Formats: sequence, C-alpha cells, structure tokens
Amino acid sequence: MRPNRLREIWARGEAAVNGWLAVPSGFSAETMAHQGWDSLTVDLQHGVVDYQAAVSMFQAISTTNTVPMARVPWLDPAHLMKIIDAGAYAVICPMINSAEDAEMLVSYTHYPPMGTRSFGPIRGLLYGGPDYPQHANDTIATFAMIETRAGLDNLDEILKVDGLDAVYIGPSDLSLALGCTPTFDDVDKPVAEAIEMIVRKATEAGKIPGIHNGTPEFALKRIEMGFRFVTISSDARLMAAGSQQVLGTMRAGMPKSGSGGY
Repeated sequence: MRPNRLREIWARGEAAVNGWLAVPSGFSAETMAHQGWDSLTVDLQHGVVDYQAAVSMFQAISTTNTVPMARVPWLDPAHLMKIIDAGAYAVICPMINSAEDAEMLVSYTHYPPMGTRSFGPIRGLLYGGPDYPQHANDTIATFAMIETRAGLDNLDEILKVDGLDAVYIGPSDLSLALGCTPTFDDVDKPVAEAIEMIVRKATEAGKIPGIHNGTPEFALKRIEMGFRFVTISSDARLMAAGSQQVLGTMRAGMPKSGSGGY
C-alpha cells in the first residue's frame, strides 16, 4: 500500500504542514498540491465542497506526493466511510466530545476486527494499491477535533482510545465554547491555557497534536509548543490575501483621476 507521508513525518519526530481547501475545484486543489504542502484537507464541513467535488479534488492532489485529507461534516458513518473510500488518507472529525464519540470515530474508520467500516474502497484501492485492504487500518490517520467544553472535560478519556491517532484544535470553536471571541491566533487567555493543556496531554498520551492557524508565523510558534500538525489559513483566504496585496500595491502606486478613479 502507498505509505502515508504524514506517518513518516511523525516517525521522524517532525511536524507536518497542512493546507486547507474550501473551494470546490479540482484545478485549485491541483495548484495548491503542486506548491509542496505535506497534506491538503478538503473541508466538507464549512467549505462549499460536496462529495463529487471532493473526489475530483483528491484526483488532483494525487498528481503530487501531497497527502489527501478530509474534514467530514459530522460524526456520521456514511460520511466517514464514503470519504475514505474516495481515497482520503486521513480524516478530521469535528465535535468529538467524549470517549464514546472517539470510539465511534475509530470504529467507522477501521475495518473489522478493529472497527466496523464497510468494505468497498472504490477509489481508495486505486490510490492506495492492491494490498489496501490489508494495510488500510494502519495507514489511514484519524483526527478527533477538540473544540467544545465537553471535549476538554473528557480529554483524558478521549486520549485513551485505541486507534485514535491525533487530536485537532479548532481555535475559533474552542474560543466560542469558552465564552471568548472566535479567532485563530491571538486567542484569549482561557483558550491559550486550554491549547497548552491539549498539546501537553496529547503528547503524553502518544497522540499527535494538531491545530489550525491563520498565519505561518503562528504555525511556527505552535510547532515550538509541541504541535506536530499545523494548518495555515485556507485556499480561499490565501487567494483573498494575495489579491488584497496586489491591489493595495497598485492603488498605492497609481495616480488618482479627478473623478476619484484610477
């Protein structure tokens, strides 16, 4: 089976740099993949991506060595099994609030006897290789999002669940859950303390800690804290930021006409 480069990066003690795809386009996914991200996550929760678009985006990502990932809409076996069958090599599941939630996540993403995943890896077999059925359980990585007060309260038990590879922090939802302003980087003190607790406990439990960031500068700080998986912005945000920079430069350098235009 094709190896999961995320696991190879983690085995070396390094951190993986993940990109985020909210735009439902094979071409934009292909463009992002050719920039050298370690992995790219297709967002089916808050992005405007449906399943068919996600398949096309996975096909585009597969033109490179970038690892195809997905964030599913919810803890639902249909969503999880179908997106892995499409070729996802890692899945992020939102709103994991208890050990029972984490156990269901592991069950839905693993074949028996470890889990209850139904067999039919229609595109996963093409991407992973003919021995996919024998190695999928040990290759595909499973992330539980910790972003609620219940998730924080039950963190110790969640981290004990066998087969769960990683936890992933959504700083905005975690901020809301703690009564703070939703943001990625400059979080309020209660959120900062919760993030420090999560990365420490995840590392102690042998799980990979991951987090979403708004800027590369903050992602580097998170790696220094011990995070082994960092996401930076998204395709939509990067496109908007690049456009703003170009237009700002143009407007600053062009003379204004008498009517207020350029």
